[in-house]
Amino acid sequence: MGGIGASGLILLILIALLLFGPNKLPELGKAFGRTLREFKKGANDLMDDSERPARREVAAAPEAEPLKAERRLPE
Repeated sequence: MGGIGASGLILLILIALLLFGPNKLPELGKAFGRTLREFKKGANDLMDDSERPARREVAAAPEAEPLKAERRLPE
């Protein structure tokens, strides 16, 4: 099972040409190319994210200023 040969590729192109027509085929090729590019980009982003070390949460410093008291309206 070596995959699709030259004759198989020609047969697929002929079937696509019969189904979609010669005018629609370039649009389908562009859409397929964009989809494939986005898929590869997403897969690469996932691979990059998994290789990066996880972030550590930083605790606030104890000498930080306490929050100012809320102002109340007169009763």
